[in-house]
Amino acid sequence: MSQELLAATVAAVRHAGARMMTRYSTESRQPGLQSLLANLQANDAAVVDTLRPALTKALPGAGWLNDEHGSGPLATGEWWLIDPVGGNVNAAHGMPDWNIGVSLVRDGRPVLAVVYFPVLDEMFTTIEGGGAFLNGVRLRVSVKTSLDGALAGTGQAKPGHYPELGKRMGSAFAAMTNSALYVRISVPVTHQLAQVAAGRMDLHWQFDNVRSHAAGVLLVQEAGGVVTDIEGKPWELASESYLAAAPGVHAAALEVLTA
Repeated sequence: MSQELLAATVAAVRHAGARMMTRYSTESRQPGLQSLLANLQANDAAVVDTLRPALTKALPGAGWLNDEHGSGPLATGEWWLIDPVGGNVNAAHGMPDWNIGVSLVRDGRPVLAVVYFPVLDEMFTTIEGGGAFLNGVRLRVSVKTSLDGALAGTGQAKPGHYPELGKRMGSAFAAMTNSALYVRISVPVTHQLAQVAAGRMDLHWQFDNVRSHAAGVLLVQEAGGVVTDIEGKPWELASESYLAAAPGVHAAALEVLTA
């Protein structure tokens, strides 16, 4: 994977971020569901319309998926996986915690990722085997070795899910709250994964994995973190769950989540 392709991806994502910033306002307030949905769709469309031609030009043979809630395996070959506006619901309500996420998957394995937070101008980048970076500075996950000082997180992979999953999430939150220092439940998921990669948070878990999380997962792996499914098996793109954590707290967190 070339630095030239990474540079082209970064440029495309930065351009998309600039376009979203013309739509974003801290004064935004949505009066109801229909106007909210319309705003979400328009935000996504603005980003996709900017990214798709640039990334297609950078890698013409790659497939394209901008279904941020998609899950399951992919066909062989190269695929762009796009989360146009991670935390779109936050952007639509005038909050600053949203991002643009892009990953390139080759034969079922993420090999490149860019996650950009336009409001903060934070650009997270990685190429498989080359480390993870924030605005060009190399990242390392937390060195913590105990959950009692850990900042943990989880959230909804997608809106709406069956009641059993909600109960499982609630039980896991309660268990982790009794073990970790603090547990955050929020979106976007890629925001939390980027914070784990940066060592600002110590772990993040999901019971409802979606493919667009691959960008954040690769960031954590390349920053020295450990990523498995909730059963402790190696993470794969089609895994149903995952725990991404600093090495010193991964085993303890896994024990809490599987108790």
